[in-house]
Amino acid sequence: MGKDVESTVFSREDRTRYRDKVHRCLDAFARMLDEATFEDGDGMSGLEIELNLVDERYDPALRNQRVLDAMADPAFVTELGQFNIEINVPPQHLAGDGLARFEEQVRTSLNAAEKHAAQVDTRLAMIGILPTLRRDQLTPDVLSANPRYALLNEQIFAVRGEDLMIAIDGVERLHVRCDSIAPEAACTSVQFHLQVLPQQFAAYWNAAQAIAAVQVALGANSPYLFGQELWRETRIPLFEQATDTRAEELKSQGVRPRVWFGERWITSIFDLFEENVRYFPSLLPICEDEDPIDVLDRGAAPRLGELKLHNGTIYRWNRPIYDVVEGRPHVRVENRVLPAGPTVVDSMANAAFYFGLVHRLAGQERPVWTQMSFGAAEENFHTAARHGIESSVFWPGLGAVPVTELVLRRLLPMAHEGLDEWGVDPAQRDRLLGIIEHRCLAHRNGASWLVEAAHAIEGNGPVERDDTMRKLLAEYLPRMHSNVPVHEW
Repeated sequence: MGKDVESTVFSREDRTRYRDKVHRCLDAFARMLDEATFEDGDGMSGLEIELNLVDERYDPALRNQRVLDAMADPAFVTELGQFNIEINVPPQHLAGDGLARFEEQVRTSLNAAEKHAAQVDTRLAMIGILPTLRRDQLTPDVLSANPRYALLNEQIFAVRGEDLMIAIDGVERLHVRCDSIAPEAACTSVQFHLQVLPQQFAAYWNAAQAIAAVQVALGANSPYLFGQELWRETRIPLFEQATDTRAEELKSQGVRPRVWFGERWITSIFDLFEENVRYFPSLLPICEDEDPIDVLDRGAAPRLGELKLHNGTIYRWNRPIYDVVEGRPHVRVENRVLPAGPTVVDSMANAAFYFGLVHRLAGQERPVWTQMSFGAAEENFHTAARHGIESSVFWPGLGAVPVTELVLRRLLPMAHEGLDEWGVDPAQRDRLLGIIEHRCLAHRNGASWLVEAAHAIEGNGPVERDDTMRKLLAEYLPRMHSNVPVHEW
């Protein structure tokens, strides 16, 4: 949803024209898959990190535009809430010291951003859900000023026709009604992009789906929402509910949700774009002037603007991306399952594990997704979000197994092999995957540290939950800036 929009009122004619245009884009994309030459990624990867802004009391700071003005850095952009910003890191090839370059770029950018944010009495927090958020702070007034956010909010609730219910039963229970998509702003993530050839896409997407649960279990960092201890990665159920366009009756009828794990393994990237068009009505029916078939007939690569915009309003945990850079089309898998934080080096360890493992699994002669049902992968995903690093998940040949045991015995060696195949520097491979190994041995990730620290604060005597969350964030932020891996906290 990075596209700026201007239209605010859509007619029936707009929606009909948009539907026709999306179908024309889909026809053009199908033809491209047969005829066009796509850019080979060869290990080209990308990284985005969403951040929270807090004030001197560790409450959310509604200052993202002031912070961005102070930074004057085009790599940083607004996000949904005024207490959010996002950094888009320039793409890198994984070979050699690519992961180290990513890490250096992120650390340098965040250190500079922290200094600029301090000029407007603001600090950065890299965490899945800001624990100091209160329910009364997530109202339509906190949405960022860009018109696309207000328009998206308006369209989602026009489709729903009623307020939404956030209902999460975890260690504690949270049931609240909301009249906007503002709760989605509570969810901040890190997103990994991997460019692949179209004929490779299905294998990489299937592999990413198969390991999504393991990623979430190892990287969970969102145990608190509105001061309630819920799931270890509460961001998962919150995001699934905060942008749900379905009334209860539509859920009962089996209408698909817009935040979606999916329902089947795929054989082509086309499967996902076709599902988007078949199952989901448009939220933002904005048409461009380009005729994609005419562009193809001229031997050029069309932008497929309507298809891309529609794809941007369907929130798959692993999302297909089509783009054109310098006239050459390419496709990417966008991995969206992980929360931000706790540190840059933890995020880079998560990246190394993902990039290595997904590459190794995609190249197997007998792929893992042929040995497990799609339903098992989805059940693993929500189990991991609920229980974090203490989860047990199903894996072919092992049955139900503790996720830490699965990683240590089976998946870490495969991630090593995958990074070797990408040509990653062995020293960087061992350093980053060593963090994953020690995280498993210590049974400690961001979520487990946050819960232990909060319980310790409350164990020292009676304290209000809001004060506990502020003290918790006050302990978290110096550790975040230290860049010491969370298993050593």
